Amino acid sequence: MNPGSESKAEMVVSAADCAPAMGSGSLSVLATPRMIALMEQAACAAVEAALQPGQTTVGVHLDVEHMAATPIGARVTASAVLERVEGRTLHLTLSAEDERETIGRGSHRRVVVDAARFMEKVQGKRK
Repeated sequence: MNPGSESKAEMVVSAADCAPAMGSGSLSVLATPRMIALMEQAACAAVEAALQPGQTTVGVHLDVEHMAATPIGARVTASAVLERVEGRTLHLTLSAEDERETIGRGSHRRVVVDAARFMEKVQGKRK
């Protein structure tokens, strides 16, 4: 993993992306959980190429500020930059913009895991 790796993810806001549809508010604007999901999509893409076969990353911490509302029909671009690597923990900086302004920013930590081993442990919770 190389610090400085970055990626973007884009979307056009639809009614399904808005607060009422996601249960996070009553106004038809981009829901905070949907903005965060787009930011995580960019974060995953920023580190994916450096992973070994069978590895993936899981999000373990988010600190995000949603600073401005975005209407239906607007394009949103989320960006993620890998700032540093500490063992298996990846530290990323996140941002999101609509066509007019920065709408969100924050930091994110992801941990590199063996996908099969991780899911085996999760499935153990069913027993």
